[in-house]
Amino acid sequence: MILSRYERMIAKRYLWPGKGEGIIALVAGFSLAGVMIGVAALIVVMSVMNGFRAELFDKIVGLNGHAVIQGYDGKLPNWQGIAAEAMKTPGVISATPLIEQPLMASFNGRVEGVLLRGMRVKDISNNPTIKGNVVAGTMSAVLPGSSNVAIGARLAESLGAQVGSQISLISPQGQTTPFGTVPRIVSYTVVAIFEVGVYDYDKAFVLMPIADAQTLLMLDDAVGMVEVQTVDADKVGQIMAPITAKVRGRAVVTDWRQMNASLFEALAVERVAMFVVLSLIIVVAVFNILSSLIMLVRAKTRDIAILRTMGASRTGMMKIFMTVGVTIGTVGTLAGFVLGMLLLYFRQNFVNFVQLLTGQNLWDPSIRFLTELPAKTDPFEVTAIVVLAIGSAFLFTLYPAWKAASTDPVQVLRYE
Repeated sequence: MILSRYERMIAKRYLWPGKGEGIIALVAGFSLAGVMIGVAALIVVMSVMNGFRAELFDKIVGLNGHAVIQGYDGKLPNWQGIAAEAMKTPGVISATPLIEQPLMASFNGRVEGVLLRGMRVKDISNNPTIKGNVVAGTMSAVLPGSSNVAIGARLAESLGAQVGSQISLISPQGQTTPFGTVPRIVSYTVVAIFEVGVYDYDKAFVLMPIADAQTLLMLDDAVGMVEVQTVDADKVGQIMAPITAKVRGRAVVTDWRQMNASLFEALAVERVAMFVVLSLIIVVAVFNILSSLIMLVRAKTRDIAILRTMGASRTGMMKIFMTVGVTIGTVGTLAGFVLGMLLLYFRQNFVNFVQLLTGQNLWDPSIRFLTELPAKTDPFEVTAIVVLAIGSAFLFTLYPAWKAASTDPVQVLRYE
């Protein structure tokens, strides 16, 4: 929209209402603030939702893989052949044996439910989710036959254990006696404490070499499952289809979407709902732009009539008032973008400040899974938000601009 020199001058003049037009300036200011808050809220919320999903996905997939081939009754005795078949499948990166078994752990009279996780030593050392989040001790001491284990940070807090503590793992699969099955109780030394950032994992995981887990659970050479990593998590169903057919009757294949379907579906629904609700803030703000422009047109009716008699065209009048409205919307959008980026950058400091101010725990990891507020800004979504705000401002300026262009100078100046 190209403006002539006089159109730019008049539009600039109307952006700063004169004496007696304070109410118009006030409404225009509220409009600008509304657009700014709406854009900032949308950018922050969508980025946090994206970050929450991405962080949760990385943690869950980093520990559980894209899919698992699980044996019936929790046992997979012929896992070597299944792992070899999986590795031959196009799109599969790795297939590693894994044992997961819920047990009980005790230390100094405290008892907690835990999830025993048995992994090969090389898989422990190559797993970035684990090795990059050790907060105490060292993972290199978790070796077969050493009776050493690593535990989650929240579990360590619940048990009161630390590096060097002796914890006891209680397995219901023990020796059978005339009086029933005696639970198996074995002591292990804690040599490492890790915090992956997912509360449920940090609260339950006890990590040990797979050979020690087989001995504790009396599995011989069997494992519980084979964890599979693929080249594309979104196409895991298609990649795993041949394996599913081959292991049918011996094992069951479950991918990350099936294991966490309710969680990720809830996140997707909440993401859409939040976008729609927060978009209403922008809509309300541009309605204020509409009302302020209508008020401006009514206040400037005489000026418009004089300009029309001096040769100003209807198109010129429309461009002037559209420029006023779009400028308010654009400035509000840019201010909202800057505010949103600042809030995202200082998001954890802001959360901590509000918690300190109110005395409330706004980010309880036991409820929200992750220990810190994540964020991941999508440039496409930010662009869509900016276009939505400026586009709405443009559309809502059309009516008052048309009313200004439709002003009949003869009717206005008849009695002047």
